[in-house]
Amino acid sequence: MKYRLLGKTGLKVSALSFGASSLGSVFKSIDEKEGIRTVHAALDAGINLIDVSPYYGLTKAETVLGKALINIPRDRYLLSTKAGRYGEDEFDFSAQRITASVEESLRRLNVDYVDFLQLHDIEFGSLSQIIQESLPALQKLKEQGKIRYAGITGYPLRIFNTVLKSADVDVILSYCRYALNDSSLAELLPQLKARGVGLMNASPLSMGLLSRQGAPSWHPADDVIKKACRQAAQYCDSHGLDLSKLAIQYALANEEIPTTLVGTANPNHLAKNIAWLEEPVDQEALSEVLHILQPIHNRSWVVGRPENN
Repeated sequence: MKYRLLGKTGLKVSALSFGASSLGSVFKSIDEKEGIRTVHAALDAGINLIDVSPYYGLTKAETVLGKALINIPRDRYLLSTKAGRYGEDEFDFSAQRITASVEESLRRLNVDYVDFLQLHDIEFGSLSQIIQESLPALQKLKEQGKIRYAGITGYPLRIFNTVLKSADVDVILSYCRYALNDSSLAELLPQLKARGVGLMNASPLSMGLLSRQGAPSWHPADDVIKKACRQAAQYCDSHGLDLSKLAIQYALANEEIPTTLVGTANPNHLAKNIAWLEEPVDQEALSEVLHILQPIHNRSWVVGRPENN
């Protein structure tokens, strides 16, 4: 496993990290015991960062993860969870709710502290509240020893630019913005490096767009994006390749991105993802797929409040 420095935290994180949303049956129903085995297999393979949220499976992911971690020495992993999003349309970034949320997460996760607490999908909230109330609440939690580092997550890149200008943030989590179809996150890398902000890159498959199965019905991408991604998958299939493999390798190849989260609750899928990390990229296939996706390159969708996009 490769390890990279996570901003000014001084922590070295595995290039491939474990996205625990799958433990909440977010994409499909899972077997809890298999999910727990997958967590253990990830740790045994050298993955040292696990990311979760009370939103995933409406607390199920945290609950299952807590069962998996109960007998694991605390120094074997770095744990990241979130606060602020609790249901599809339930957001509360108040200091009071954040403080209560952390206590609830600690109980579910069977730990005394989390390494990272990130405000979840802040594009659905008021950025002024995030800056003036929410992040100061995280600072208090740091002082209390409940969390070690504070961060924010979301989809529109604009939210990071706005918050970073006015507040001190240790880490950010960005999803679907460094992938074969959209690499616009690269534009933010110089600013993050200059400020010493750690970066967690999530969803290198663009929430299923870059897979054989294709995007789920709820995916917010427009038909033009979905069609181009289907064409890329068809090209890979016709050449005996896996688009998901190419997508994960592409994300992990960038040394400027400390870690990329990939979610699975299946030990075999996990092993496959780890093996891909060590294999050379098929440069000819990568070039062809990028060519197929060029017409929709960096084309995004609207998430959250209009003023935050």
